[in-house]
Amino acid sequence: MPTVLSLTDIRDRLNRSKSITVLTGAGISADSGVPTFRGPEGLWKNFRPEELASPEAFARNPKLVWEWYDWRRNLLSTKSPNPAHITLATFEKHVENFWLITQNVDGLHATAGSRKLSEIHGNIWKVRCTACGRISQNHDVPIIYPPTCKSCGGLLRPHIVWFGESLAPEDLDASYTALQTCEILLIIGTSGVVYPAASFAPIAKNQGALVVEVNLDPTPHSSIIDVSFQGRAKDVVPLLLSEG
Repeated sequence: MPTVLSLTDIRDRLNRSKSITVLTGAGISADSGVPTFRGPEGLWKNFRPEELASPEAFARNPKLVWEWYDWRRNLLSTKSPNPAHITLATFEKHVENFWLITQNVDGLHATAGSRKLSEIHGNIWKVRCTACGRISQNHDVPIIYPPTCKSCGGLLRPHIVWFGESLAPEDLDASYTALQTCEILLIIGTSGVVYPAASFAPIAKNQGALVVEVNLDPTPHSSIIDVSFQGRAKDVVPLLLSEG
């Protein structure tokens, strides 16, 4: 069971720590009104995300896949970082070794100002050329189809890790290094059931880190978490990462 430590105790530990790693998931962006695209509200024209977010779907019908991502981008273009995103971006400037790992693709951490960041599932506001591999920013809403690479003219795809694809080695390496060297792992708004994120809490715990969880409900990892705070990220995170 989680240790009985107060919010003040954890805030003091966070303020004293020289090495902090943070893992975030859909729960932090839900407070900005971002829908869960793998839930019922993620249905588009009766397609499930699993039917569209794959290399096979893109090879079969790239226009259909881009129409879905254009719909998602249109929804996300109205969303802004909430106090949890902003607090994390501010806090990283005061920690000697800080790293943020996010499972979210909405780009809100970067918009809030986070720079020490691994977007392990990609970023919906980035595109990647299917011909030369060039990655670039693209905030066009609506996006003009077919989107083409400015370098070589090849067809662009969303810079998202799709079903059946591996995570970028550089993102995994940075994440594992941060997990193995942190004094505190702060997990925010994720159940942590999807790999490799499912292994992150045990890795940090085995290296002696204090593991703190902020979530609306208990998660499968709650039994190995040192301290668990139930509540909305936008409310709890600013309290945890405030000074004094």
